[in-house]
Amino acid sequence: MGLLALGTPLPWDEAKKHADQVRDLGIKQLLQIWNKYRKNERDVLLWGDEVEYLVVSYDEETKNACLSLRQAEILAELAKGENLRKAGGGVPCVQEPAHISEPLPTFHPEFGRFMLEATPGAPFGLTWKDLLAVEGNMKLRRTIAKEHMAENEAPITLPSFPMLGTKGVFTQPYYPPTGPQSRSQFIPDEAINPHIRFPTLAANIRSRRGMKVAINMPVFYDENTPRPFNDPTIDYDRHLYPEDDDVRNGAAKEGHIYMDAMGFGMGCCCLQITFQAKNITEARQLYDQLCPLGPIMLALTAASPIFKGFLADVDVRWNVISGAPQKDNRYVIPKSRYDSVSTYISQDPALRSEYNDLDLVIDKDIKQRLVDNGMDERLATHFAHLFIRDPLVIFQETLNESPDDKADHFENIQSTNWQHMRFKPPPPGGNIGWRVEFRSMEIQVTDHENAAFAIFIVLLTRAILSYGLNFYIPISKVDENMATAHHRDAVLTKKFWFRKNLFPPRKPASNGSQTPAPSCPGTPPLVEDEYTLMTIDEVMNGRQDEFVGLIPLIESYLNTVNVDVVTRCELAGYLSLVSKRASGELQTGATWIREFVRNHPDYKKDSAVSQNINYDLIKAVEALGNGQGREAGLGDKLLGKFN
Repeated sequence: MGLLALGTPLPWDEAKKHADQVRDLGIKQLLQIWNKYRKNERDVLLWGDEVEYLVVSYDEETKNACLSLRQAEILAELAKGENLRKAGGGVPCVQEPAHISEPLPTFHPEFGRFMLEATPGAPFGLTWKDLLAVEGNMKLRRTIAKEHMAENEAPITLPSFPMLGTKGVFTQPYYPPTGPQSRSQFIPDEAINPHIRFPTLAANIRSRRGMKVAINMPVFYDENTPRPFNDPTIDYDRHLYPEDDDVRNGAAKEGHIYMDAMGFGMGCCCLQITFQAKNITEARQLYDQLCPLGPIMLALTAASPIFKGFLADVDVRWNVISGAPQKDNRYVIPKSRYDSVSTYISQDPALRSEYNDLDLVIDKDIKQRLVDNGMDERLATHFAHLFIRDPLVIFQETLNESPDDKADHFENIQSTNWQHMRFKPPPPGGNIGWRVEFRSMEIQVTDHENAAFAIFIVLLTRAILSYGLNFYIPISKVDENMATAHHRDAVLTKKFWFRKNLFPPRKPASNGSQTPAPSCPGTPPLVEDEYTLMTIDEVMNGRQDEFVGLIPLIESYLNTVNVDVVTRCELAGYLSLVSKRASGELQTGATWIREFVRNHPDYKKDSAVSQNINYDLIKAVEALGNGQGREAGLGDKLLGKFN
């Protein structure tokens, strides 16, 4: 969820006049934060996850599974929950704080009126007890959410709703697919969260571009799929808005599923993990070292093979938002706001200049201002790159208020750079430290899977910091990996650039013993000799004697710390799921969903997902999310045989 505020939002024609003012105020706020918090040390090591749900509504008479647009009503019910509120949970943005005993989960609105976000009531620590509590906490969130819904509604964890934007009824209640904000042919404006920020965001993105977004995802060609495939849902004769000319001017590509609204991307769900580091140095280290993992984890968690009622020839959601480069009033930017990161930021000596190999677009004046105020060049470059973007939603009232001791203008731009990693300065006035957000993973069907991937990432960060691991590869190779991750079944059929040697250089001790000691700086190898193409199986599980593998590294780390046998066995179960996904012993969510559709008796091998197929799929997803159906074999290929 992005920055939420109340006030009078400016339409784009007015907002763009104040873009420079917001950037200036945002940098002022950033410098205040930098000067106040940059020397913070020994912040508590904490972490947390964000789980996003689709809320579905069933019409049992017509066998139709739709998206429920009752987000506001559900959040209101959650906010009224007395026990939840007293335990520190609920919906913080609409209720007064209460006495906190043992914090229960909190729920938040999202862009889609059919979405909910849930987080733990308090951050997790790094104790084994906290790690093993993750899955139970996720299950509790699902249970609480369901208890505050109508009988025919359910929360499910699926990245994208298969029928969003199809012809026919896919929302409850139904609204015709039109509206002045998105002007979409396929999604009604009523599907957008009514909080004024979200419709304004949709409208301003469209107005700023001078056209609707044009998202084209390649269709999966099955035996009976028409060749060439031309999206049959497009109305070329619609003349409600000037932007309806987009499709007549070639916005929709042959062989692709065409989508014309930000709601298709912003309406996707993901699993995000945020870490609070002990200081800014450690936060920057984690940001850099997790960066090359982003595309790997995107492919490993793939769960999005259907868009707008058609099987796609991709497995993940990412390009649904980042499909088109963004043009700025001042720059032409080769990347979308929603993309992989463009620069490393650590001051680690292992960060060679050759790794930051993109021709980075920055605001030179902002960079100089940051450097002049004491920020080092790498971090100044990072923020000067983020601040080439325009603020998308500006509230009139904030322009006339003092910016001091706030972060609203800074977050206006920071929070609308939706990259696969996010470096998060402390919010003013609190006790929150420097944080890093890992954002690429797809939400999984079950809480067990989501917990497994969250725990994997947490343990990997501990191994990174304990062993001083080095995952650096050129940023351009991270971009290539991001593109590779979109391929159908990329987890098994594609190779990704990854670093060969993860350990810092060592040499024999000077006393002649064989005890390893850090080596002296020497002539570094050629950068291109430091990385190679690997399968995800090799990255995760190792490659004979050539590459250790991330899961064996984590197991090695666990061998060095005090873990009791029971805890070690439970952690091994989570790591086993990740390992088996990488090896192909277990299917990704995308493969499981695709196979479910193609094996359905109603499927005509034409790439089309019918209402009946979708109904059965959503019912199966809900059942698995609730831990049901396993005895009958449901989800065996996804989760393993039920014991």
